[in-house]
Amino acid sequence: MSEHIRVAVADDHPLYRAGLRGMIEDCAGLEFAGEADDGAAAVELCRNVRPDVLLMDLRMPGMTGVEATRLITGETPGVGVLVLTMVEDDTSLLATLRAGARGYLLKGAAPDEILTAVRAAASGQVLFGAGIAERITDLLTMDRAKPHPFPDLSSRERDVLELLAQGRPNHDIARRLGLSEKTVRNNVSMIFAKLRVADRAAAIVRARDAGLGTTSTS
Repeated sequence: MSEHIRVAVADDHPLYRAGLRGMIEDCAGLEFAGEADDGAAAVELCRNVRPDVLLMDLRMPGMTGVEATRLITGETPGVGVLVLTMVEDDTSLLATLRAGARGYLLKGAAPDEILTAVRAAASGQVLFGAGIAERITDLLTMDRAKPHPFPDLSSRERDVLELLAQGRPNHDIARRLGLSEKTVRNNVSMIFAKLRVADRAAAIVRARDAGLGTTSTS
């Protein structure tokens, strides 16, 4: 890492990007390294610039922040992705954690909290905003304590099935998990095969009978 922490921003709102840029430029020890307005541009920015930290929104047009995070942490693991978003549902929290983000803050976080998280991410630490860490700990503890009713499913397929059981269409599942609709369709097909059901309705019945789909993430 260079003497200054090089920080980039990915967000589809120009005014919010400008505000983050001003905060970074005004902070001693930080250097603004570039910006992107969607997930695909964020991936390209990290390939070309390789900032120390990328502040990443989750809901952006095209490729979402979760999918972009997954690609960035896979291709450029030296970049610490720090999620800064308005999204706080449990599905997004887990999807972001699994994608390799080094932190998760809500957009209402104070500048000092964001800057502390930036420095933590740059040094390889993982830091979550107020209330987020406790929720993630509870979710992970619950996952370990309670065996999944369909152990043959991958973690991604379990996430898809949970949303499927809530009656959500593929495009909504894709948006919530930061996946393409094609990836969701492929996962749904694998779920049908592993559950040995013929269609979506039968999969939903199996899932709900097993207790899935009871918690809506609205």
